[in-house]
Amino acid sequence: MKNALLVKLKESFLSILPITLIVLLLGVTLVPLSGQIVLNFCISCVLLAVGIALFNLGADTAMLPIGQHIGGHLSKKNNPWLMALFCFLLGVIITVAEPDLMVLAEQVSSVDTWAFIVTVSVGVGAFLVLGLLRILFKWSFSVVISISYVLIFIMAIFVDSGIIPLSFDSGSVTTGPISVPFIMAFGIGLASARGTNNKEDSFGLIGFASAGPILAVMILMCAQGVNSAEPVISENLTFLQAIPIYLKDVGLTILPIALFFILFQIFALKLPFHEVGRIIIGLVYTYIGIVIFLVGVNVGFMPVGKLIGQGMASEHAWALIPICLVIGFCMAMVEPAVQVLAKQIEEITGRTVKKGVMILCVAIGVAIALALCAVRILTHISILWILVPAYAITIILSFVAPKLFVGIAYDSGGVATGAIATTFALPMIMGACTTLGGNLLYDAFGTLAFCAIAPILVVLVFGVIYKLKANKVKANTEETEELKCIDIVEYD
Repeated sequence: MKNALLVKLKESFLSILPITLIVLLLGVTLVPLSGQIVLNFCISCVLLAVGIALFNLGADTAMLPIGQHIGGHLSKKNNPWLMALFCFLLGVIITVAEPDLMVLAEQVSSVDTWAFIVTVSVGVGAFLVLGLLRILFKWSFSVVISISYVLIFIMAIFVDSGIIPLSFDSGSVTTGPISVPFIMAFGIGLASARGTNNKEDSFGLIGFASAGPILAVMILMCAQGVNSAEPVISENLTFLQAIPIYLKDVGLTILPIALFFILFQIFALKLPFHEVGRIIIGLVYTYIGIVIFLVGVNVGFMPVGKLIGQGMASEHAWALIPICLVIGFCMAMVEPAVQVLAKQIEEITGRTVKKGVMILCVAIGVAIALALCAVRILTHISILWILVPAYAITIILSFVAPKLFVGIAYDSGGVATGAIATTFALPMIMGACTTLGGNLLYDAFGTLAFCAIAPILVVLVFGVIYKLKANKVKANTEETEELKCIDIVEYD
């Protein structure tokens, strides 16, 4: 594991370098930052690199194997009701403990915090079951996910416009760095055990987990007659304040998965002792890595994001668009869940779709999304003017792109809205919005929703291009074979 850790440390330091240099450059030019802020940011960058390396190593040795073993075992039981019950409980339990969800819930002043959290968790659980049923009964992913989003936009007609950005953001915060690799591996395990259409069915569960909360929150708000929320920017923490908070939060998040594994190991899996030991070590790596990562982004990134947003909006408002474009691109390159998904895509597809290409697609999507967020706070246009056409195009492309790319695309949207988007991009947009005199509820909320939909579109477009090129190569090959046959006949 030592050599693997060194490799991952090198990769993570290289991935964090671009956003570090960009922020430091802004801090000495367009948006001067204090020495303490810069020092905290630099320390946080080191913590991020170490945390990402440990998390990736832990995901490889623990989170992914656990999900695959449990998913594969349940699928072999061939009991749809048992599998549906487990999927639902899994979705609820891992979502209730998601730290980002608690932060979002505390910003909804008109609804009880736990009522909001439970509603979102039930939405994740219900749509994970929907994703499971799709795999079991071989339903078309494109059809099921398209119907889901059509229902979401129909429901949007009946809720206040101020709730729509919050609802879409609630779907984005549920897919955190711990839940993503586990849900993804669980889907891979299910698909592997089912046998047929393995590659196509291996992806898509994260996309369903992101869609469920949107509809659930809209139903809750409509039922309770809620038409407003009170968005706030969390207070800045010191490193000493953040460490105990995230030791507890990450522990509560990872504990249910560990308990699920222990129960399955005792009563069903019965894996060899050495493999269990390896998984336990991996869980420790995952725990420590995520704690270090979250401490870094929340202490060093959140205040910097807010100050950059405020500084750019006050002095260079329209320059905020290209700055967001560059920051969004670099931000996605660092997101741990993006790297895990990209690696799994490369392995499942036999390197047909390479890791670097997928990370690039997601990064381009997040860059476009953050730039659109800047346009939105500058022009105050409604979020629906962007989301409705974006999802309409997405639905159309879902029936044009290769089936494999559709599930991958929706999973890409789920992983793009992780801790860095929550602690850097959102505070930056909120800081700029406040400086420009905008409404946080209407103009800033929805940032995570943009960061979710844009990568889906980019990956689907890439899938269509991939399909066209593959067809062209196939046509050229067939034409060459025909010419060879003609030459042979003429020679005879």
